[in-house]
Parts: sequence; structure tokens; C-alpha cells
Amino acid sequence: MLHDMKLENTDSKFEPLCCGIQFLGNLAVGNKICKDDIWRLTFPDLLLQLLSVDDERTQGCAAMVLHTCLDKSKVEQLAKPENIHLALKVIELCRTRADLDWTVLTATQHFLMSSALVKNMYLGMSHLEKGTLLELLSAQLGEADCGITPDIASFLADSFHDCCGTVLTLASDSVSDEEALTVICLLDVLCEMTSDHKQFMFLQEHPNLLTTTIELLQQVHALGKSSKNVFSAAQDFSYLSQGKDASASSPSVSFKAHLIRLIGNLCHGHTINQNKVRQLEGIPLILDNCNIDSNNPFISQWAIFAIRNLLEHNPQNQEQVAALERRGTADYSALKDLGFQVEEREGSLLLKPIKKDT
Repeated sequence: MLHDMKLENTDSKFEPLCCGIQFLGNLAVGNKICKDDIWRLTFPDLLLQLLSVDDERTQGCAAMVLHTCLDKSKVEQLAKPENIHLALKVIELCRTRADLDWTVLTATQHFLMSSALVKNMYLGMSHLEKGTLLELLSAQLGEADCGITPDIASFLADSFHDCCGTVLTLASDSVSDEEALTVICLLDVLCEMTSDHKQFMFLQEHPNLLTTTIELLQQVHALGKSSKNVFSAAQDFSYLSQGKDASASSPSVSFKAHLIRLIGNLCHGHTINQNKVRQLEGIPLILDNCNIDSNNPFISQWAIFAIRNLLEHNPQNQEQVAALERRGTADYSALKDLGFQVEEREGSLLLKPIKKDT
């Protein structure tokens, strides 16, 4: 009957259409034979048609049927190039119909568990759609058992390495934010993945991620100092009195802080990475970001966190900080939070642990 209906956007058809779709969903619950039959008769074209009807309730019912029928083997079918458009429609509805719980549940409980599907969707998406997918991934990381595979984490790290340079175009007012926003969302997800998620800490061994992040921080920092742009440090906190979110002014807000956060995460308990940051002259760079910056809220805290991870059980890094000549007005008082104090002797700086009774 659903196959024979002309799915026109007329209110008179929505009520019986929803009832029919709900009936299918009810039949499928706990009944594998019905799930397989419904899948065989509706996948992919009819499901796509139902999800494309311009009626929120109909779309919600169709998403419920899709969610109920899906299992691991069916997700593998979705990942095939000829069927990927159905998965992309679900992600589109996650963005355009935020109140549809079934589309979000379908994406988070099924789609994000498949590395093949995530990769194929990502490669076929616009930058706006990639942002939606990455937001769903970020939210799923907050679950106790997120189910996201290591392959997906590696893919996202590779994607960040390949496209991160596009964020530098934000320094020009004439450029679109969409591609750069994808880089920013990728960075946010990688920060979350490397924060207390043991299954993703293998990213510390990624061949390019740490080097790419340090080099990008160097470029962003240099751009911000070369002229006044979105990467320049600022002291304008007027948004606080207006009750606004700092990120509303530009997608680049907190980008530099999150680069430093990722560096700190990748260096936690990892001597090789600690040494690599020193060799790439990353320590003075991070110390130079210990000041308050309204374009990067909490950047000083993330810098302190990163320096703490860089100095821990690493005498060579401690010696480098101690031997740094004073440059500009670096805020070395931030090191006190790590249990160190800086003393100047004969034009050089010495790093010493703070005694407990001081």
C-alpha cells in the first residue's frame, strides 16, 4: 500500500500515512522476521521517500521504522555507495529537524558504530553536513560506552592532518567559514577523544597528529601577531556583560586554546611526544600563550595543563624551561600552579620546585 501511495505533501494523507508507518514499526519490534521483511520491501527507496516527505511526524515515524529494523548487517548495506544517500538523509534531518529523536538515535546508536559508514558518509558530505556528523560524534563521546571504533578515530586524525591548513583562511574577511568550521569541529572531537578515553589514546602514536598540531599552532600564533585578525589576542570581555557566548562572534574562538589542549593530551605520560614538542620549539610557544585572551577563553589554563604534561618526568624539558632567556612579558607566574618557581640568574631563568612551606 505504501509503495502504491503517491507521497504528495497533502495534509489529508499524513494521518493515515503515519498510522501505516507506525503499524510497520510496531510489527518489527522484537520480531526479526518482520524486521527483515520490512527491510526487504522498503530499503532503500521507500524509506528515503518517507524520510523526504515534508511532514515532521511522518519523518519521525519513518525514522522509527529504520531504527527498529537496523542491525549490524543492515548498517553494512547502508555503507555501500549506492545506498549512502539514505544515511545522508538521516544526518540532514538531524540538522534540520532537531526535534526528531529517532533520527538522532539512529545516527548515534547505529551509524556511528560503523567505521565504513562514517567514512563513506563523511567523504560524500558538504562541510555543513560534516559539522553535524562531528557534533553527533562529540556528543556520543560523552556516553559511558560510546561504541565509536578506533578506525573512526584514526580516520578523523587523518582528515584533520589533510585539511587543517584551511582554518588559516579565517584571517581573511573575504572567505567562507564552512570549510574552516569543519577543521574546528574535527579539533574539538580529537580533544574529546584524547581526554580520558583509553581506547583512543593510541592517537598519541599517530605519525602526523602531534607534529601537525604544533605546526598549526605556530602558524596561527604568527598570524595573530602579524596583524589584527581573528587569531590575535584580545582583551574584550564585553560579551560577558551582554550575556553572549564568546563563540558567537567567530568560529575561531577557542581554536588556539584547543590546539594547546590537544598537544597537552597527546603528551600525557608520553616521553617521545614530550621530546618532540621540545624539538619543534613548542614549549616557548605554549608559554607565550599563558596570558588571558578573550578570543581564547581558558587558554592560560590549557597552556598550564600542557606545560605540566610536558615537564612531568622529563628533565630535558624542565631544563629547557629553566634555561629560557626572558622574552617579552611571558607570564611565568602560571608555572606556580604546577609547583615550580622561576628565578633569574645572570640573565637566564632557573626552574625550581616550590618548597611546601613557602
